[in-house]
Amino acid sequence: MKLTRRAMLKTAAAASTILAMPAIAANRITVQVNTTMKPGGSEEAGILRFRSALEDLSPGRFEVVPFLSGQLGGENAVLELLNIGETQISLTGGNWRAQYAPEYDPISIPFLFPNGPSVEAFMNTASGGNLRQAGRDKGGIIELGAQMRAPRHMTANRAIMTPVDLEGFRLRLPGIPVWVDVWSTLGAQTVIVPATEIYLAMQTGQVDGHENSLVSPYSRKLYEVQSHLILTGHVHFPWHWVASASWFSGLAPEDRAALKAAVQIARREGTRVEAEKDAFYLEELKKHGMVVIEPDVAAFKSTAKPAIDKALSALADGVIADVEASIANNS
Repeated sequence: MKLTRRAMLKTAAAASTILAMPAIAANRITVQVNTTMKPGGSEEAGILRFRSALEDLSPGRFEVVPFLSGQLGGENAVLELLNIGETQISLTGGNWRAQYAPEYDPISIPFLFPNGPSVEAFMNTASGGNLRQAGRDKGGIIELGAQMRAPRHMTANRAIMTPVDLEGFRLRLPGIPVWVDVWSTLGAQTVIVPATEIYLAMQTGQVDGHENSLVSPYSRKLYEVQSHLILTGHVHFPWHWVASASWFSGLAPEDRAALKAAVQIARREGTRVEAEKDAFYLEELKKHGMVVIEPDVAAFKSTAKPAIDKALSALADGVIADVEASIANNS
C-alpha cells in the first residue's frame, strides 16, 4: 500500500516521539519544539530558555523535547505537521508568511525595514494581525512571537560603497523573486547558487560575492575567498515561534497562558544571544583579514526604490501605512 505524504509525516512524527520520549508521566504535556538549525546557535538558546521558563512557570507540567537540525524535516514539512497536530511548536522562518499570506508580508523586501524593532512593531499592527490570522486560517498555526535573527549583509571580492560599484558584480542569491528583483535593480548580476556550493562558486570566480548574516562567511570560512564585508543590513528576517492551532486550542487556559509567557521569555533570550554571536562573528572576520565597509545604505535604498515600490504595490490595503508607521516609530 502506498502511503500519502501526510501519512508518512504522521508516521515519522510518531516514531520520532517514541524515540525521544521513552517515559513521560501521563499528566504531563509533551511539547516538541522544532528548528532546522544545528545545536549551538541562538535558536537552541531560545528553545532551552523556553524549557526552563516553562518549568519555572508550571513546575512538572510540561515535557519540552527539542528537535534540532531539521529532525522532522524542513520548514515546509514541519508546517504540515503543525497543521495536522502531529507536532506542537516550531521556531520557523518566513515560509509560512509566503505560503499563507503573501499579501500581508513586507518583511521579505530588502532595504525596507531598518532594524529588528521595526519588524516586531509591524507584527503588532493591524496588518500583522491579518498575517497571523491567515496563518491560523490557512495553515493551522498560531504565531506567538518573533525572535530576531542578525541582519543580512554582503561579502565581496572588492570594496562596494554605492550601487555604482555593483556594475558587473555577480551576486549569489537564493531564488527569492523579490530579492532577485531588488538586487538586479541595484545593478548586480544575480546568480542562483545552492548554499552548499557558495564557497566553490567564489573560489572559481563564478560569483563575486553573496549576502547573508555574518554566521555565513564565518562558518563557511568565506574569508579565504572574499576580501570585503559590506555592512548593508538590507534584510531583518526573524524566526517566528508558531504553535499547532489544533493542539494549542485544546489546552486549558492556564496552560496556554504559561506557554505564551514562556515564548516571550525565550524569544528575548534568543534575540539577545543572536546579537552577541553576531558581534563575535564580526570581530572574528576582522581577525581573518576581511576589510569592513560601511556603505551608503541610503543610496542603495534610493536606487532600489522602483523594485521596492513594485513589491509594496502587490500588498493588501493598509500594509504600506503600517510599514511606514512601524519604521517611523523605530528609526
